[in-house]
Parts: sequence; C-alpha cells; structure tokens
Amino acid sequence: MALNDHAGIALPRQRRICITPVRNEAWIIDRFLAASRRWATDLVVADQGSTDGTLQRLAANSDVTLVINDSDTYDEHHRQRMLIDRARQMSGRRVLIALDADEALSANYETSEEWRQLDSLEPGTVLRFRWVNILPGFVQAWIPPHHVALGFVDDGAPHTSRRIHGPRVPQPSGSPTFDFQEIVVLHFQYVAWERMISKQRWYQAWEHINSQQKRPLQIFRDYHHMCGGWNNDELHAMSPEWLDGYTRDGINFRTLSSEPLTWWDREVLEMLIHYGPAHFRKLDIWDKDWRDVAERAARHVSGLSDPRTLIERSIHRLLKASQRSRSNAAVRAFEHCLRLVGW
Repeated sequence: MALNDHAGIALPRQRRICITPVRNEAWIIDRFLAASRRWATDLVVADQGSTDGTLQRLAANSDVTLVINDSDTYDEHHRQRMLIDRARQMSGRRVLIALDADEALSANYETSEEWRQLDSLEPGTVLRFRWVNILPGFVQAWIPPHHVALGFVDDGAPHTSRRIHGPRVPQPSGSPTFDFQEIVVLHFQYVAWERMISKQRWYQAWEHINSQQKRPLQIFRDYHHMCGGWNNDELHAMSPEWLDGYTRDGINFRTLSSEPLTWWDREVLEMLIHYGPAHFRKLDIWDKDWRDVAERAARHVSGLSDPRTLIERSIHRLLKASQRSRSNAAVRAFEHCLRLVGW
C-alpha cells in the first residue's frame, strides 16, 4: 500500500527521507535537490548560516522541510540529531538516508531490485553503500574497499556521534545490515579539486584548535589521503549507469564549478587573524596566499606570511612524498623522530 501519490506516482509503503546538512552549497544545491527528489518522498535539510544564497534556494522549494541550525560551532552530532529528530516527526514507516549536498544516489536505483527490497527490511536495519568518490574528468573514481553506513530503517534508536567525522545514522550494536551492491553513493567533492583542498585546509586548522590530542603529524596524515593518488585496487572506472539517468533528466553534474572564495578559506583566515600564523606553522596550509585571501575577503590585516622555517617546509614536503609509503620502515622511523620533537 502506497503512502500517497506524488506527481501521479504511487510512493512506496514507507517514507524514504533524505536528511542533509548544508552550509554555503550554492555551487551544487540545485542539482542535489533535483537528484534527491527523484527518489526521496521527503527532503529534510538543515542549513547552518549559509551566506551564498543556499538558504534562499532551499526556502523557495516547497517540498523541502527546512531546519535552521543556528549553532555558531561546528558539531556534526548536533546537526545530525536535528535532522533525525525532524524526520521522526513524519508519520509512517521511515527509511533515513543521510547524504551531504555534494552526494547523490546513483541513478540506477530506479531499475535496481535492491531499491525494491527496502520495503521488506526490518526496522533497525543499517543500510551501507559503496562510496564512489568521482575524480576530475568523471572517468575514474576512488572507491574505498569498505561499505559506508549512510541509511537506516528507522526504529527510533538513539543516535550517537562525534563533533567531527561521526556516523550519520544510528548504528545500534547488533543491528542487521543491508549492503547495497548495485546502488552506490556518488561523491562529487573531488571533481572541484581546489575546493576540496580548501576543505582539507579547514579541517586541519579546526582539528589543531579543537582536538588537542591530535598532533601535527596525525593531522597531516589524516587530511592528505589524496596525495600521491590511491592504491590501484581502489581506483575504478565510472559506470555509465550511475549518472546517465540524471543526465537524461537535465541534471548535469559534469559542469560543477567552485565558488571563487570558499567559506572554508574565509574561516581559516579568521583563525589566522585570531591565533596568529605562528600557531599553525606545523600545518600544511601554506600553499594558499592568505594575504590575497584577506584582500579578497575585504579584511585589512597584515602579518599573514608563511611562518614556517626551512626545516618545517622540508618536513611537509617529505610527509607529502611519503603519504603512500607509511608502512615503509624508513618512513616509520622518520615519523618516530618527528614525534620526539613535538610533531
């Protein structure tokens, strides 16, 4: 039995709710909404302080349930709780699928038997997908070997997470899992390469300030996974069926382009101004000319030059060159020495 009719099409027996946090996603938000509304019965989006028109675009779409996240801090646990709590106000059986704005279900969901199996999964089932990180040119994708939990057949279980890099959906101990093989989650972060690098710089600076247990070496390793490429067994050709359905409907992800100045660069600039550049000298964020960022952001400040010594710059170069060889004995010895001197 369908929930109701939407544009003349009978919906499945349960709600399929897309829950998404956003902040300054004007570069992709229209395409994200167009792709998501093809499969979702409901769209729940939490905006946190967007200043680029994202909020206005969301508000203009009557089929979007808009949640305002007015927190002034970055907290993934808080925002996911907001999204899940709002979705749970919707009646009926619910499947929660948690996507970021730079993600989409692969277009082959509509012809896949896996999609129809959702109706028969028991409440409490965790849904896991292959995470297809599309690389520039849309020819190849980096696909980690493990499935990622991005959905949940809702049974009201509490959601526990972390401030950063936490799980998006509840995963109670002992829960059954359903691993999708045909339907994947497409991630478009890497197609706008410089935008992605901007995000990694922000992560480094944020962790340096907020995660005191993380030392500069670990921060470097965590946020330079793209350096030197990926293992060959994790690189795969793009399957045409993942995007063709969207392209036929005029949803063109291939023409994505970044904004000129990202909000991440603006926030890192404010961190540099507040704490001083020397506080971040062991972070590899100095490929950006922060004086130029300040000028473009109309922040009239001085003293934003690269504070690193020649040795610190050399360490960053060596770390980048050894990113793919971390199991090598010489690299491990090098890292040990770095830790002894405060890295």
